[in-house]
Amino acid sequence: MNYIKISIGIFAILAFSRFVPHPPNFTNLIALSFYVPIIFGSRFIPSVIFSLLLTDLFFGFHSTLFFTWGSVFIIGVISKYFNNSLITRLKGSLLGATIFFLVTNFGVWLSGYYEYTLGGLLNCYILAIPFFGYTLISTVTFSIIIETLYKFYKIKVKGKVY
Repeated sequence: MNYIKISIGIFAILAFSRFVPHPPNFTNLIALSFYVPIIFGSRFIPSVIFSLLLTDLFFGFHSTLFFTWGSVFIIGVISKYFNNSLITRLKGSLLGATIFFLVTNFGVWLSGYYEYTLGGLLNCYILAIPFFGYTLISTVTFSIIIETLYKFYKIKVKGKVY
């Protein structure tokens, strides 16, 4: 039952952030993908991906869907290696943003929007850099929010500091 409640909470937070108007790529997706497995455990990675699937039903499916979901999965899996301290978690979340950038833009390139050449691949990544800026800013912003809320929860509710 607890799994279902947490999964519904993950869905609500992710869905809310996708429906609220925001700059391109300025969402909590990367931070959630990174922090959900750290806080709740790896078994909740599918909850994040399923939440994306449900919201994608509303927004529509796209040619890079599996690259997006795949990068979320990779970010969730690597997060356990960055749980030593606040600084390593922030570095890990930024690595997650980089993984998302690399994987999803590779998917864009494979989808045929650019020439299937090295130049086309480089052009795809170069033209995506402005969006990557939003991704980095949002990842840091939401990571700090999650860190603050989780630390507050640990101190006030659990009586311990991590």
